Amino acid sequence: MKNHILSVLMLLSGMAARAQQAPEAGLRSRYIQLVKGSEQSDFRRVELRSDIDTTWFRWKERGYSFGFVPGKTPMYTTVNGILSTPYMIQVRGNAEERNRKRWGYHVFEGYAKDDKSRITMLVNKHVEAERPVAELYYYSTVYNHDETAYNWFKIGSDVRQHSFMFGRDKALFYGSLKLTNALTLGAIGKEDISTTKPAGDDEQNAEKDAKYVNYKELKNGGDGTIFYDKDRDIVVIKIKGKWMKVAVEALPEGVSYDF
Repeated sequence: MKNHILSVLMLLSGMAARAQQAPEAGLRSRYIQLVKGSEQSDFRRVELRSDIDTTWFRWKERGYSFGFVPGKTPMYTTVNGILSTPYMIQVRGNAEERNRKRWGYHVFEGYAKDDKSRITMLVNKHVEAERPVAELYYYSTVYNHDETAYNWFKIGSDVRQHSFMFGRDKALFYGSLKLTNALTLGAIGKEDISTTKPAGDDEQNAEKDAKYVNYKELKNGGDGTIFYDKDRDIVVIKIKGKWMKVAVEALPEGVSYDF
């Protein structure tokens, strides 16, 4: 009799444990799923998902919500550790692309220690020179498109005053530059210059602002600044703060090119 009662208690305990685990298992299967590779296959792949919750406290922070629609975007899924793969990390579009990554363009963001400035990589936000563009920049804590909103993005090394740095409108090369093709000077005329900065956002006034940038850089450019004056068909260079014409002459007799 004693053994019978013990068996019943063990059975009830097991049933209670399974009852407690069932909801938890159901929740896990909701957010962690094994999906079939194909209808004909028994092989599986893993899919992680988070809920859509407009009351999530992070949506109140610009760094999280900017560019997303909380009513359509799942909360961030966090890996609390180092993410490592022997293959690769890939970001692809889908039917909800504009709400699956910022505006459908941002594919990577890495935040600095201030938790505001960031490295951003985006794809196909713009079409320039007749082709879609992938863009990479270091954005500061100023949330606008002004020149001061962009820090230097350095390529080559982390050694100060070495390598190559890129900003919004300027590149600073500490190293030498070797070309395997031609060097083309900027062809700048009156139509490419504006002495005043246009009011408003630089992105919305990109063409007009570019003309002001031309003026500012040529005005503030130091000795050695050089460009092609397309209105007068001359090459000019700044020496001791004064613009001077570069002397050129016709090709020697017998010299010609097929291009």
